[in-house]
Amino acid sequence: VQLVESGGGSVQAGGSLKLSCAAPGYIFSSCGMGWYRQAPGKERELVLSVSSIGTTRYGDAVKGRFTISLDDAKNTLYLQMNSLKTEDTAVYYCAADCDYADSLYWGQGTRVTVSS
Repeated sequence: VQLVESGGGSVQAGGSLKLSCAAPGYIFSSCGMGWYRQAPGKERELVLSVSSIGTTRYGDAVKGRFTISLDDAKNTLYLQMNSLKTEDTAVYYCAADCDYADSLYWGQGTRVTVSS
């Protein structure tokens, strides 16, 4: 399964970025999708996810600042990140959670660097 992230980069604190994740149509239509991140020296953590039935889960650190959306026509998942903080610096991964799979499918990651 190929999940392809894009949109990472460098931004100053307080700024915004929008990440994209393109997925195969059969994945997009039947699996939960989400964003995770891993900062240097830390474990990978949930950012935001949406289940196949539309339930959204937020990581505590991003509530009120990040939003997730899906474009069914483009089979693309988005992560809109506003009011970025230096602690949001991490590699961001797109993931698919499919009932028929034993584990999550992962993208290759896209790096986000927030400077003060």
